[in-house]
Amino acid sequence: MSRAGFYLARLMRREAPIAALSVPQAALLNDLAGRRVALVGNARALSESQLGAEIDGHDLVIRINRAPMPAAASHGARTDWLALATRLGGADRARIGAARYLWMSHKRKRLDWATASSPGFYLHPLADYAALKARLGAQPTTGAMLIDLLARAPLAGLRLYGFDFMASLSLSGGRRAEQTPHDFAAEAAMVADLMARDSRITLAKS
Repeated sequence: MSRAGFYLARLMRREAPIAALSVPQAALLNDLAGRRVALVGNARALSESQLGAEIDGHDLVIRINRAPMPAAASHGARTDWLALATRLGGADRARIGAARYLWMSHKRKRLDWATASSPGFYLHPLADYAALKARLGAQPTTGAMLIDLLARAPLAGLRLYGFDFMASLSLSGGRRAEQTPHDFAAEAAMVADLMARDSRITLAKS
């Protein structure tokens, strides 16, 4: 698809041509087989930790949106995959240096050509978003969608960093939990249930 064709499909809300740019979900999940994955959220409390080396020691490091990394000591420096629900400017794209982009948002109008045409691009299906929204009773965060997705992969382990479900607010903005469309209590309960059922999934305390 050409750049012009992409923007036309986006304007006309034609899902199929945009989805055709994506690797299949099964292929994405298979890429995680046997790997130890660090998923780094944006909780402010993580900046007070010394978990950076531990994060970077994983086989794969996934970060979210603009991926604030105030210090390597707390956050590490590697970003292998970047999961997005917002547009990413050129400066942030260069700073983060992700090798692969995952578009998780149901809002396709925010998706840009640089992301959609990148190697290994993944577009999260609208049906998956809708199913998780129904389970949570609210719009899921990018982090919740990723956890739900990664739990289906044949990975060796998934360790969550920077997830305290807005207890310490977020490094990516100043909003409080009640100022967002998300239900953080429901997401915390979802993660607790996953960890109880799947020993591969663990949560690092910041």
